[in-house]
Amino acid sequence: MLDNVLASLAGRFPSLDVAQAVTAARRIYLGVPAERFVEIIGYAAKDLGFDHLSTITGLDSGSGYEFLYHISGPGGILMTLKYKTAGGDGVTIPSVLPIYPGASFYERELEGLLGVKVEGLPPDRQYPLPDNWPQGQYPMRKSWKPPSADEPRQQA
Repeated sequence: MLDNVLASLAGRFPSLDVAQAVTAARRIYLGVPAERFVEIIGYAAKDLGFDHLSTITGLDSGSGYEFLYHISGPGGILMTLKYKTAGGDGVTIPSVLPIYPGASFYERELEGLLGVKVEGLPPDRQYPLPDNWPQGQYPMRKSWKPPSADEPRQQA
């Protein structure tokens, strides 16, 4: 079943290097190019039946940001699609809300914790950080340092 998913992805996206996919029992871990990400995840959702977004993980690798979209599909397969971007301020990534309507909380976490802009995410309350969290403070960045007990806490 995993081979069928990878073959279908390779057939639809010939430049996608599915030979680099890591597989295990009912698991696929696949790196995808950032510029084709929305198209690939949309295809996985609509054509391959990966219609459930389990979670989105964002991390600062030190050399940039990595985004992992964990989606589940037929036969209990969990596929993780990963793409990389530059790090620092000014990074914008696309929203997957048109594909997975339940993505808003995960995408708000990416904005609040990593400081990336999710294009297409409607404005709403900050999540998961408190409303009075200082602006420009992103606790999931490797460069972030919590204020010491002696420093006054800056309000947003």
